[in-house]
Amino acid sequence: MSRITTHEDVPRTMRASVLVTKGQIRLEERPVPRPAADEVLVKVASVGVCGSDVHYYREGRIGEFVVDAPIVLGHEVSGRIVAVGANVPEARIGERVAIEPQRPCRVCAQCAAGRYNLCPDMEFYATPPVDGAFQEYVTIQGPFAHPVPDAVSDDVAALLEPLSVGIWAGRKAELAPGSRVLIAGAGPIGVIAAQSAKAFGAAEVIVSDPVPERRAMAERYGATATLDPAADSVAELGVDAFIDCSGATPAVLSGITAVRGAGTVVLVGMGADDVPLPVPVIQNRELKITGVFRYTDTWPTATHLAATGQVDLASLVTGRFDLDHVEDALNADLTPGSLKTVVYL
Repeated sequence: MSRITTHEDVPRTMRASVLVTKGQIRLEERPVPRPAADEVLVKVASVGVCGSDVHYYREGRIGEFVVDAPIVLGHEVSGRIVAVGANVPEARIGERVAIEPQRPCRVCAQCAAGRYNLCPDMEFYATPPVDGAFQEYVTIQGPFAHPVPDAVSDDVAALLEPLSVGIWAGRKAELAPGSRVLIAGAGPIGVIAAQSAKAFGAAEVIVSDPVPERRAMAERYGATATLDPAADSVAELGVDAFIDCSGATPAVLSGITAVRGAGTVVLVGMGADDVPLPVPVIQNRELKITGVFRYTDTWPTATHLAATGQVDLASLVTGRFDLDHVEDALNADLTPGSLKTVVYL
């Protein structure tokens, strides 16, 4: 049994914005979920729109994950705990939290090794068939509802999720004080990765993007230099790490040539399924190439960076929509100058 807060009457039903099928969003009335023994019930405050949400909306799939039944999108979430399961302290009721939107099994070999992001039985918000957070209430296991201080707004708390991607990319890139890093792509994740790299102590953060306005934006968010991939070569940079946030095959291939011997290549952006790699460069320089698949144990770091102002997430928000206008939020990226959109409840 779950315990329901006495501070607020939790309704039996809630509104949910549902992706019925590709390109079709519908508001529905659904039962409010009840938390299991190890879960909390969160009243949603803010939900960031991710590129994956847009992709599911427009294409109906991402790789092997196919929308073959109605699903609620949204996995960048903040809110307030309004009820707890039997095994969660009642004192948590009322906490403002940022949600780490995943449920690993915690017993498989990957989980036991501390790589719970690679759990083969992972349930992740807004990844078919698991519902996400474009709805008024969600449940999550207690440890994955991370407390946030008052210095962190609801919108910023929601954006700790994409910040976690930037932090995880920085860890995979083995960034340290004095590092030199090249980042391809100055979209939301690229800008966040650049800020994360600066917070890690990187001495040089070089951002490559073909769009002048995005290069200028990257400089405002901490890039020490920017490059136009159509005009500037990166082959002689000799950086310690290359982080691709573009998913563009030319950017991946040129970025690999920019890395010094024994350096690291981190693939964050989603692009072509197959890329012909420059094997002699990789072999002769003994480069390490790795991907990023979500994150592990990043929320405490993300909360600290946001609360102390070492990263600026608030100014990334260029559009806010209510639950009645989720479809507009999913299409906001078509507006020039759009960077990060949130849905507020």
